[in-house]
Amino acid sequence: MSDKTVIAKNDLLMIANQLIQEHDAYLEGMRATEVEERDGVLIFKGEYFLDERGLPTINSTAAFNMFKYLAHQLSPKFTLIPE
Repeated sequence: MSDKTVIAKNDLLMIANQLIQEHDAYLEGMRATEVEERDGVLIFKGEYFLDERGLPTINSTAAFNMFKYLAHQLSPKFTLIPE
């Protein structure tokens, strides 16, 4: 039996974005806009701060690390309501 809370995507994104804004590594414009679940792991997506050619910038690493942080923090606690 899982101890995870079943949650809607929008509710989870609200929690995730609150964590982002409270994090020391927060950058203006950093936001999770999508979440999916694969094999019990929550995968967050959003602004990756790519340049005009679609290539990563220095802020891209910060965004990637933030989405990874969210996965580590929230995957043990939540599972998405099946669509």
